[in-house]
Parts: sequence; C-alpha cells; structure tokens
Amino acid sequence: MDDMKGMDMMQKPTAGAQMVHKAAGTVNTIDAKAGIVTLAHGPVKTMNWPAMTMGFKVKDRMLLDKLGDGKKVEVEFVQEDKDYVITAVK
Repeated sequence: MDDMKGMDMMQKPTAGAQMVHKAAGTVNTIDAKAGIVTLAHGPVKTMNWPAMTMGFKVKDRMLLDKLGDGKKVEVEFVQEDKDYVITAVK
C-alpha cells in the first residue's frame, strides 16, 4: 500500500449523507477473518484517485462470498472515518 503515500485520503462528507464511490478491479487477497479485501483497482474519479492497490473493509461478511483471489469485480464503497468500506459487489 506504499503507492498511496502523499494522497489526500479524506473526502469531505455532504450534509449527513455518505457518498458512494465505485471502482472496478481485481481481487488480490482476502482476509476473511479480518473482513478485509485487497483490490488492484482502476481510477476512482469521485475520490480523485489514480489506479492503485489497497485494502478495503467489507460492510457485510456475506459480500466475501462474491469475492475470490484473481476475480474481476466492480465494487461500491463508502468512507467511514479513515476506513474505506465495500457496501456492494458486482
């Protein structure tokens, strides 16, 4: 996750609503016990992020059933404090 150095990772929330972001990428690893998936994803325009590899928490552990090492996925995620949390997987 060294490729995230120097990036402004804090997105300002709008009046009480969480902004939902979308990313397409490939699952690198899954830590089912911790509920974290590492994705190599493309750019996320709503966050002004370039393509990178990073870890995301999952909102519901049942989402892990839709993820597998090497699988190409589209995810929706939100920012919760300093964490990025996947809320949906396609």
